[in-house]
Amino acid sequence: MAFGDTHGLAQDRAGLIYLAHTVHSSSTSQDAVCVFSPEGRFLRSWGSRFAGGAHGLDLREEAETEYLYHCDTKARLVVKTSLEGEVVWERGVPVESGKYSEGQPYVPTNVAFSPSGGLWVADGYGSHWIHKYTRDGDYVKTFGGPGSEPGKVQQPHGLWVADRGPEPLLAVADRANRRIQYFDMAGGHVRFESRGMRLPCHFDTRGGEMLVPDLQSVVTLLDEDNEVIVQLGDGDPSDLRGKPREEFIPGRFIHPHDAIFLRNGDILVAEWVPVGRVTLLSLVRD
Repeated sequence: MAFGDTHGLAQDRAGLIYLAHTVHSSSTSQDAVCVFSPEGRFLRSWGSRFAGGAHGLDLREEAETEYLYHCDTKARLVVKTSLEGEVVWERGVPVESGKYSEGQPYVPTNVAFSPSGGLWVADGYGSHWIHKYTRDGDYVKTFGGPGSEPGKVQQPHGLWVADRGPEPLLAVADRANRRIQYFDMAGGHVRFESRGMRLPCHFDTRGGEMLVPDLQSVVTLLDEDNEVIVQLGDGDPSDLRGKPREEFIPGRFIHPHDAIFLRNGDILVAEWVPVGRVTLLSLVRD
């Protein structure tokens, strides 16, 4: 097996790590989802249907059962599966929204989960809308749309419900606008945040800290007030994207695309490079 661009990461309650990658052209396996032990030992793989399109990967526990949500940018689908890859449902272009009747592109990139059980889908590489669905995949509403003014987004690449204040807010990695944009649960604009942001891709949270993988060579940690705690692996080796792995610089990121907190507080980072790259950052306790 040879990795393509390593795009998505998730960890289940047993500690198993799931990695979504696009599959390199030289690979003898077309499986786009790899499963690893908490220590990083390869266990199994599946998901050949996602080869070439594996992008966003998020996990949610529902009624004590865990499910994976995949965003396939090639097939232009959101697919809900079991942890073993069995499909529960899949959804394509949300024609109910009325936003795609003239052939406007739809390319979902990531999802976020509503506290009430539903989910949002970011059309990050298509027409820049954000769509809300029920847990069963029924369409509810649409908001956002292309632009830079409040409530508008440009390449809404990643989404996360940030329960870090008096009420939960939907954080949107408004990537091409180089900012985070916060919305309320009804889809109304709340505020912008641009401190430390270059090309934010997605999010994860642990306690009061927010983890932001940024395509422009850095992973940023924010506190509850969105102040920058630290920027990890900062550098400017973006010219290494197409270079051999041997030229990559340990401790310096090229294009962080997803990052998650592991259960023990470590951080795992997947990068958008053609041969894949996954980095483990170990939490050092004083």
